[in-house]
Amino acid sequence: MLLLCFITAAALLWICAPSRTKSRLSFVEGTHFWLHTNSTTAHGIQEFQIPHEDKHAPNLSAVKTAFQAGTVKPVGQRYTRTLVVPRTASENTDWVQEYFQKDEYFDYKIYVVDAVDAPLSVPQNKGHEVMVYLTYIIDHYHNLSDVSIFMHSHRKAWHNNDLLDGDAVQVVSRLSSERVQREGYMNLRCHWDPGCPNWMHPGMVEEDVGKQEQTMVAKSWSELFPLDHIPNVLAQPCCAQFAVSGDRIRSLPLERYVFLRKWLLRTSMSDYFSGRFFEYVWQFIFTGQNVVCPKEHVCYCDGFGICFGGEKEYDAYQKQVMERKRMEEELIIWNDLNSKWKPGDRAAEQPEPGKDTDLSEKIDANLAWCDLKKKEAKERGDVAKYRAQEVGREWNDGDGF
Repeated sequence: MLLLCFITAAALLWICAPSRTKSRLSFVEGTHFWLHTNSTTAHGIQEFQIPHEDKHAPNLSAVKTAFQAGTVKPVGQRYTRTLVVPRTASENTDWVQEYFQKDEYFDYKIYVVDAVDAPLSVPQNKGHEVMVYLTYIIDHYHNLSDVSIFMHSHRKAWHNNDLLDGDAVQVVSRLSSERVQREGYMNLRCHWDPGCPNWMHPGMVEEDVGKQEQTMVAKSWSELFPLDHIPNVLAQPCCAQFAVSGDRIRSLPLERYVFLRKWLLRTSMSDYFSGRFFEYVWQFIFTGQNVVCPKEHVCYCDGFGICFGGEKEYDAYQKQVMERKRMEEELIIWNDLNSKWKPGDRAAEQPEPGKDTDLSEKIDANLAWCDLKKKEAKERGDVAKYRAQEVGREWNDGDGF
């Protein structure tokens, strides 16, 4: 009888235990959990393990990361910055050395992913830029710069900011280290399209041609974040270029990045899909939030010092940009018609006479207006007080950016 009572009590304790664990691990916005075991590598780095659904699964415990806002340095003190760039042996990154090697506060790490004998390389060329980003963090975790900037190798790209002429040099040069310090993590693209406000839906079972990685997210999520609920949506501006403060990187343990890289090395997911998966997960890793979509005018003003005076003024500028693009497309169509039309040819459509001149004049006027507004916005952004006012940040006399 005594033995029966003991067995019954033990069974009740076993049944109740999971519910206590579940309540303790509920999701908190701005936080996420990481797992650790007691296994340690030969180098003293604690390894992460993907849990297995069997009785031999390792003992896992959870540590909650609560991300805190950073603090800026006193006015006049500079920030150290490191630019991290992946490239292939055939790609050119001379723009990095040309524009930044003379800055004593600036360093750069260029990884050649397909050359194992390069000064900086990776364990395996897999996952596109993800492998380089994680390798840099792992190798430099204990001596990071104030700001780490993660970018692609090409200087000019469509996904670089329009107001910075799609130029990576301008992106790096104008990037506010102060904003990166305050926010901890900053996507380098201000424009929402593509990526915001609700780009990827991990729960969707039907394949979206433009988001083919979407159906793979749920499985991968459970492997990488087994104690975090799968979010309904993942969103941030594309395209895997961002800046992170050293403090924010170190708010997660080194073992976490080792685990992420091991997953990348082991996954059967293709380079394309694993890279795309991380493209919309970086914000969760560094902020604990599944959606990070700051307003475009805030990003441009506080992040790059281009301040139009407010959201309304920024929208007015963008409206003119869209109108100019419409007129440019209309002019292309007119020129195409004109090249095909011959006097007396009734089969071909005759373009409207003089329309090309009218469109060209309007385009020139629009461009002049936009150039002036952008120049004024940069001048306004050079004043710390105006930046703070536009984004709604507290500012007192003597404060910096």
